[in-house]
Amino acid sequence: MSQRKVIISCAVTGSIHTPSMSPHLPCTPDEIASEAIAAAEAGAAILHLHARDPADGRPSPDPELFLQFLPRIKQATDAVVNITTGGSAMMTLDDRLAAALRAKPEMCSLNMGSMNFGTYPALDRIKSFTHEWEPKLLEASRDAIFRNTFKDIEFILRRLGEEDGARFEFECYDVGHLYTLAHFRDRGLVKGPLFVQFVLGVLGGIGPDPENLIHLKTTADKLFGADYHFSVLGAGRHQMPLVTLSAILGGNVRVGLEDSLYLGRGELAKSNADQVRRIRTILEALSLEIATPAEARALLALKGGDQVGF
Repeated sequence: MSQRKVIISCAVTGSIHTPSMSPHLPCTPDEIASEAIAAAEAGAAILHLHARDPADGRPSPDPELFLQFLPRIKQATDAVVNITTGGSAMMTLDDRLAAALRAKPEMCSLNMGSMNFGTYPALDRIKSFTHEWEPKLLEASRDAIFRNTFKDIEFILRRLGEEDGARFEFECYDVGHLYTLAHFRDRGLVKGPLFVQFVLGVLGGIGPDPENLIHLKTTADKLFGADYHFSVLGAGRHQMPLVTLSAILGGNVRVGLEDSLYLGRGELAKSNADQVRRIRTILEALSLEIATPAEARALLALKGGDQVGF
């Protein structure tokens, strides 16, 4: 599991934040492409991508929207494209998989279980919304469950993994998700090296305490030994402290406007590249080297950018 170079992932837009929360959130295909390319130029080796309806910024699973920015990103960068299979809790499984099945990327995200996923507390912080759908989507999270059953996970692993050759960013929002991943590893449905994303600070998942990150890593060490690499996603204001701790502990980092809209206390990030540059500065100050896309591919045993469907 030890490595000398740190992989920076950048999650460009996601489905959690809404346009009223930040004027810098990329929503159109052109904005998503430009933001992703700039993040790669700043040092991100992996680009984690969702799509949004360009008319009003709402999360969209439409493969046609993904195909408006995926070829541009591939043409302009060598970065690994990682397409969501999480989408949003309001999408069906078929919706969530549509873009990945069409694009056949090197990597997909995979949430390792069903869970409550609460974004409704944002209703107390946002004074006014630009679009009618925004408060409705946030309120809906009060009574919604993000679904990924064992059967769902099996299907994703077989269809995208075995058939299409994608490898996965295994998103683990709690300790139990690590044991679920170990279950699928023991059954032979996943093989190392695993890329495990510890997710801290989402309401419904494990809290953003440094002690929880240590516990997640200790548990993963016990379950996976040397056959995994870990990264950390810290939600909101916990982003930079937790991903910095990840690097200190020997892990990788994930930043981007999906995870946090801010660069620092009270300062909105004006771009994804701003966050990439900020964490790169921190990593280099710690005498850590940044992994290139080619080094990330080798480390994670990816199939290569010439094997994708876009």
